Amino acid sequence: MRVRKAGSTTHSSRKPSPLPALAADSLGLSLLLAARVLALVSQGKSLTVALLALADEPQVAQSAARDVTYGVLRRYGWGEFILGHLMSKPVTHPETQGLLLGALYRLDTRPESTPMVVDQAVAAAGELAGGVFKGLVNGVLRSYLRQRESLVALIAADDEASLQHPRWWLARLRRAYPERWRSIVAADNTQPPMILRVNQRRVTVADYAAMLEAADLAARPLGKHGLLLREAVSVDALPGFFAGLVSVQDAGAQRAAEMLAPASQSRVLDACAAPGGKTAHLLEAADLDVLALDIDASRTQRIADNLQRLRLSAAIKVADCCDLDHWWDGRPFDAILADVPCSASGVVRRHPDIKILRRESDIRRFARTQSAMLDTLWSVLKPGGRLLYATCSVFPEENSAQIDAFLVRQPGALRLHEEQLLPQNENDGFYYALLQRSA
Repeated sequence: MRVRKAGSTTHSSRKPSPLPALAADSLGLSLLLAARVLALVSQGKSLTVALLALADEPQVAQSAARDVTYGVLRRYGWGEFILGHLMSKPVTHPETQGLLLGALYRLDTRPESTPMVVDQAVAAAGELAGGVFKGLVNGVLRSYLRQRESLVALIAADDEASLQHPRWWLARLRRAYPERWRSIVAADNTQPPMILRVNQRRVTVADYAAMLEAADLAARPLGKHGLLLREAVSVDALPGFFAGLVSVQDAGAQRAAEMLAPASQSRVLDACAAPGGKTAHLLEAADLDVLALDIDASRTQRIADNLQRLRLSAAIKVADCCDLDHWWDGRPFDAILADVPCSASGVVRRHPDIKILRRESDIRRFARTQSAMLDTLWSVLKPGGRLLYATCSVFPEENSAQIDAFLVRQPGALRLHEEQLLPQNENDGFYYALLQRSA
């Protein structure tokens, strides 16, 4: 049965109504909060920005709402496919759409709580748009429960709904990785691991592992400086986090400082440094003269905050790295980290809103920006110096193809090393190319 939406008036321009007096630990409140975050993402806000709308809510409600929000976004296309088969017309109210998606996610992942999910979703709908969509929400969810088995077969036959990625994204993965694209997709749809980077200026990996064990937190070593936690925890639970003993950083991201590995006392540029994880890792590894740039002033403040927590120091400037007149003093650098803007297709499990916000046309736009940045940064590198080109993308157009084109433009450049990490259990997706300028 198809359910018609209630009325024909759109409510997308209305301001959110005040939050209801729902219990802080109620499913209804978490569904309502998640619906509001999902509505903001559907309107073009990043998930990071959208989640700020929860800042004043009870912690228990924030946590539950985040769980629902991330679950819905990781299942890109799944809920929308179901709604498309249950409704004769799409929902025109973004928050109600988000509420339906959140409720479908909970029904699928918590089938033992079916009656409560339906009841609480309807209660939450009563607080949106004057309650005009309560009947719609109730009817759609009950239709889903009746048709769930038949919908499973329909979903399996639809790539976007079953694989939970945009079709254009899947097509690019198939072309680039004909033998591995399914494993990439599967990894993208999972929750990412929580990996720590130990500040070895302050403590060894072994000693910090012992501190975790004493705090009843299970972990195992990963890479040169990392520890993989068995279960994710709040940073508040990490021994010595606020004293700068450890940072949260994916194992793939930790490869940047390990690969560039500038010699002590080198003059180093981190060209797109925010939020400062790679900058900090470089400074943890050696005594360096580091300049950290970022074009975004608010994100640049996060570099300063991270370095202060870790008791490290670097020069920090708000600047476009391609606008040399506004930041470069004329002195070339021994080493440059060019962690360039990209599609972020390798870290989508951490930022699942990318599946909604990214467009295929963005790849070409990013490629143009990356090309311009490479050429500009190469001009401020010393003869014999090394530049590490880095992305958190899995698309070759932003990675190996970008470097191939650069080497044609710059015959004095030598590719020392190239590495494409694909998303898996122990790391996100990253690309690195280490280049050296001829002396």
